Amino acid sequence: MTAPQLYVSFPGTAREALGFYTEIFGGELSLHTYAEFSRTDGPAHAIAHGVLSGVVSLGGSDAADGEKSVSIQGAMLSLLGTAEPHILHEWFDKLADGGRIVDPLAPKPWGASDGQVVDRHGLHWLIGYEPAQ
Repeated sequence: MTAPQLYVSFPGTAREALGFYTEIFGGELSLHTYAEFSRTDGPAHAIAHGVLSGVVSLGGSDAADGEKSVSIQGAMLSLLGTAEPHILHEWFDKLADGGRIVDPLAPKPWGASDGQVVDRHGLHWLIGYEPAQ
C-alpha cells in the first residue's frame, strides 16, 4: 500500500456496502468472515475483514459486539480529479442512489466542477474535476 486507506466499521452491512462500492468502482473484492478468522465476538457470517482493491480502494468489516460503527463527520473521501469527468458523474449518480446529495456535482464559481454526496452506507464523498484545457 502506498497511501492511507480508509477502513470502515459497518453496522452489520459490510458485505452489502463493500459489494456496493465494487459495483460502482470495479476492482477486486476480498471478504473474510468471523468464522474464517475464528472470531467469536460477532455472528459467524459477519465480515471480519474485507478489502476492495482497484481505482478506489477501501477496507472494512462488521463492527464486533459492543464496537461503534461508521459515523463520518467533518471528513470526506475525496475523488477530485481521479477519473475522467463522465466517469466521475457516473460515480456521483451511483453513490447518490439511496443516499443524499449534499451539493450537486456541477460547475462552481471558481471554475472547477464538484459536488458532495453521502451514500446509503454513510460515507461522505467529494467528487470533482477541473475544466478541460
